[in-house]
Amino acid sequence: MEERQCGLILALDVQTPDAAREFLDRLDKATRYVKIGPRLYAMGGLPFVKEIIARGYDVFLDLKLHDIPNTVASAVEPLSEAGLWALTIHTSGGYEMMARSVAMRDKTGSKMKLFGITVLTSLGGELWSGVHPGCDMNGALIGRAETAERAGLDGIVCSPLDLELLQGRAKRLLRIVPGIRTKKVSTEDQTRVATAADAAKAGASYIVVGRPILEAADPIAAAKDILKTLEEASR
Repeated sequence: MEERQCGLILALDVQTPDAAREFLDRLDKATRYVKIGPRLYAMGGLPFVKEIIARGYDVFLDLKLHDIPNTVASAVEPLSEAGLWALTIHTSGGYEMMARSVAMRDKTGSKMKLFGITVLTSLGGELWSGVHPGCDMNGALIGRAETAERAGLDGIVCSPLDLELLQGRAKRLLRIVPGIRTKKVSTEDQTRVATAADAAKAGASYIVVGRPILEAADPIAAAKDILKTLEEASR
């Protein structure tokens, strides 16, 4: 994994493309990385994504593609040609699905990064065991990360609490870390969370932050505060 200061990705989790445009006008590129998820993609499609790229942002399209290898690879092809900074697929689709996606990306000549989702930050405790009976989450995390590395992915997406577990494993892979909060305790829809400083110190390559910036009275100041925290944590 390359040595660098941890980067900040804004989770643009707003309700409509118009709301996204308005917010990005306010943000004024305080951070260059923007995550677009399924809702905005469903509403705006590739034209909206390309519009955000044309504004000068590096777009992280978080679709978590997960299907048979041919189906995912066929989706990766046009997305590779869209000018994205990065795209997510799901590691639980297996080695062949990931490797075929990498091969398709490379075939197009794209520099788009492919990140593999490991385990969702909302999935812990009984929620995990309910859909993975008899399967140890830590073992699954390690297996998925190492398989992603073998398949040629550029990185993984994991909980900040998984960074310590993965230290020394899949070392070539970048780590994108969601579940970042300004406080250590969260009662929201993510259970495996941490602060920006904790994640950076634990080895995150990028953190994903939504609400603390989206709900701030001054989003530019909020983003700059987080970037300063990341800089200090990387020293």
